[in-house]
Amino acid sequence: MPETTADQRGILYPSRLPTFHREPVSEALADRVRWIWIPRWNLPAGQRDRQEVLPFPACNLVVEPDGVSLYGPTTSISYRELEGRGWAVGALLRPAGAGALCSPSLIRDSHRPLEDPDLKVAVADAMADSNTTTGGQRAASALAAWVAQHTGPLQAMALTANRMEDVVASDRSILRVDQLARRLDLSIRSLQRLSERYIGLPPLAVIRRYRLQEAAQRLREDPSVTVAQVAAELDYADHAHLTADFRRVLGLSPSRYRQQTISDRQALSDR
Repeated sequence: MPETTADQRGILYPSRLPTFHREPVSEALADRVRWIWIPRWNLPAGQRDRQEVLPFPACNLVVEPDGVSLYGPTTSISYRELEGRGWAVGALLRPAGAGALCSPSLIRDSHRPLEDPDLKVAVADAMADSNTTTGGQRAASALAAWVAQHTGPLQAMALTANRMEDVVASDRSILRVDQLARRLDLSIRSLQRLSERYIGLPPLAVIRRYRLQEAAQRLREDPSVTVAQVAAELDYADHAHLTADFRRVLGLSPSRYRQQTISDRQALSDR
């Protein structure tokens, strides 16, 4: 699997993150869950913190103090306003895991509450542990066990959907649906059905999401690289195509995004 718990793709403004870490999952669950993510925050009274991410093209199973929900794939950035004190424990689902738990296309840009008080209580109890490391591990184990219990054996097409994700995530030269179909030895129509069934997005949207995540990461981490160079590295026709994708999904230009991340770093160093 190409991603690791240290993967920074999708985290648009790392300096704004609350206390945040990821727990790996067992090898037996790795075909259904990428990792378990756990943020905690404790903000002063009256302070609000806007968190923005460019999510992976995937579903998330999330437990919070007020309940359990399945969140579908998004078509743009996601944000949340944090205040007070809180936490969340989420499983970033692989296509096979998402397809076993729901119909991802039905919760695109949305979420569905799950009535499972036992899971909520188990995770909340673990997160109340005074030892945050141990508590986080216990919470992650409880969530992982729930996914394992509710997914069962995976069908061959579900594993093909995982492979589709792996190819897109690991090969930056994949920019078109026909390229991806050839790599998987599928027709374009079969690939489209596979992507809708297990990810909930068209294959082109999946491809563009990974490429945009990588573009944002390059612009954020290397101040010397130009937008044109990033476009070339990711095999865009030119920087105008990259800029158009950036504006459509993130709502701002690559140059403006870079400026914001530089300002964030400067503000952090001034504290």
